[in-house]
Amino acid sequence: MTQVTFDFSADVFAALRKSPQEFADEMRVAAAVHWYSQGLLAQSKAAEIAGLDRAAFLDELHKRGVPAVQVTLDELRDELTDRAP
Repeated sequence: MTQVTFDFSADVFAALRKSPQEFADEMRVAAAVHWYSQGLLAQSKAAEIAGLDRAAFLDELHKRGVPAVQVTLDELRDELTDRAP
């Protein structure tokens, strides 16, 4: 497994009132939510990056106001048109 390391001064953790581990966990979730919202990741991969199961990731999306379904109106129209008899 690859590990990524970031260096932060101690006052960052105090300002956010988070321990270093809480901060790292939040960074993982925030990055996964962001990349999912940009359409760069599928839900399952974003949940994996966030370190959450899919249901917990969906809860995080809801808490952060990010739609769980990333389909544009045009994509939905195309899909419905393709299924029409």
